[in-house]
Amino acid sequence: MEKVKIIQTAHYVPEMVVTNDDLSSMMATSDEWISKRTGIKRRHISLSANTSDLCTKVAQELLYVSGWQASELDLIIVATMSPDAYTPATAAIVQGNINAANAFAFDLGAACSGFAYAFDVASQFITSGRAQKVMVLGGEVLSKLVDWEDRKTAVLFGDGAGGVLLTPSTDQAAVLASDLRTFGQEAAKLSAGVNPPLAAWGGVNPRTISAFAMDGHAVYNFATREVPASLRRACHQAGITVDKVDHFILHQANERIIKVIAKRLQLPRERFAVNISEYGNTSAASEPILLDELVKQKQIKRGQIIALSGFGGGLTVGTQIIRY
Repeated sequence: MEKVKIIQTAHYVPEMVVTNDDLSSMMATSDEWISKRTGIKRRHISLSANTSDLCTKVAQELLYVSGWQASELDLIIVATMSPDAYTPATAAIVQGNINAANAFAFDLGAACSGFAYAFDVASQFITSGRAQKVMVLGGEVLSKLVDWEDRKTAVLFGDGAGGVLLTPSTDQAAVLASDLRTFGQEAAKLSAGVNPPLAAWGGVNPRTISAFAMDGHAVYNFATREVPASLRRACHQAGITVDKVDHFILHQANERIIKVIAKRLQLPRERFAVNISEYGNTSAASEPILLDELVKQKQIKRGQIIALSGFGGGLTVGTQIIRY
């Protein structure tokens, strides 16, 4: 079995920034109210670029900094809950944009756990020998799914994309373990883009796709219960205890959730990096954006153990333990 190594990281966010004060001019909210409950201060919003555009920016950066040619790629996976369209897949659009003629490409939908799920799928292709050079992207334009009059959800989400290049490894760097869980009985707790079937045959039957709907209390309880459990299972599978993890790269849904997870694992808060204040909740993009920032800041170094963990719609949770 091949080992899997992260070769390169990258991310991209739109230039437009919407602050909490900007939102307070649109709805009954305030910077204090949003910051205290979520840790969010601002978010990046895309006005004209779609999810494939953001992902293409990341793909181009990954190729540039790695020195890889697009023609060398075997596989491209895009994790997203805000695709450009039902079809073609956002990954197919990215593949065409960068002219990765030898890569097959598909999307993976697991909401805020999407990057973790896509990372695991990509790893399986590599360890089985089916692929050698793989690009995994998490990209979202969640602003098109937000009801900008609903202050409970509108303040939470932002747009952005991030990604990694993966390849077989012969050295220490490797994916050590993975834990994926789905709790479909709780699916209704978090939804967006619900597209109902026809109500009647014939005549005008306009389709309406729903905005975000979330039971915040239920999702909070789910995350603070299941993420620590997933991290412990993955560490056990890797043959280590959670205290051996150097950096926890968690989905940036809410700063309070991350603080509770750190407390329940009885670990120093400093191991749990947070950037939600700048980006808000970017769903499948949040982990690769944070990962790339920490790599570029040289906080993450080769040989360190990192945990990637996403959680959200499905409801789902997904964790990887990686020796970077």
